[in-house]
Amino acid sequence: MKIFILTRKRLIIIFSSLLSSALVFVLFLGGTFPFAAEERKLPIYRVETDKKMVSLSFDAAWGNEQTSEILNVLDSHDVKSTFFLVGFWADKYPESVKEISDRGHDVANHSNTHPHLTKMKCEEIKKQIDDCNNKIEKIIGKKPILFRPPYGDYNNDVVEKTNELNMHCIQWNIDSLDWKDYNCKKMKKRIIPKLKPGSIILMHNGAKYTPSSLPEIITSIKEKGYEIVPISEIIYKENYTIGHDGAQIQNKNEANKINETNKI
Repeated sequence: MKIFILTRKRLIIIFSSLLSSALVFVLFLGGTFPFAAEERKLPIYRVETDKKMVSLSFDAAWGNEQTSEILNVLDSHDVKSTFFLVGFWADKYPESVKEISDRGHDVANHSNTHPHLTKMKCEEIKKQIDDCNNKIEKIIGKKPILFRPPYGDYNNDVVEKTNELNMHCIQWNIDSLDWKDYNCKKMKKRIIPKLKPGSIILMHNGAKYTPSSLPEIITSIKEKGYEIVPISEIIYKENYTIGHDGAQIQNKNEANKINETNKI
């Protein structure tokens, strides 16, 4: 009588064969494979566009010493940008929230208390966004349409809840890493070579060298032929899809319909 010893290697081979057979059987019957992964929903990392436009964005959660200086630099270079504000920051610095808005910049939502949203339930995620929206609306008279998850941490629930609130979930495709106290040279090296139409650049209002580096960074971006606009002006508000790399792509058929309608 032969005795078969099931080694770890043989077990793996047997399991793989059974799994493959099950997949073939299910597909043959026209069904769906029970272990298929859920479709991953993505925020907007950048915008697919032919226009040479990029967006500067600033996250504001800790401190306020440099906000006015950043706003002055932006004004002096005739640049409008987007500020993602945390609810407790808006509570502490309402005058700065109003100043950002009054100077023509996007005032956007960065959650109420800056938690890891992926560790929260759907109703808690919604409350984080809602509470921050309400605080900002109370100060400037309108609710944000843009939301950036704290730490860039998201999952399907975060993206879905944002969309359900008729808001756009925003990430970035260029990270200045200014929070690491990089100097201007290092930040430019991270930003300028990676520029492309529709890029979204991440910076922070409280980083040590951001205000002093900003003039040279803005000048370098403009020298490359790019216009700097708020995120609300660079994204598509409707009729779009999100690519596998987080690029927001306008649906061509819908865009053509809109163009034809405008000609009438």
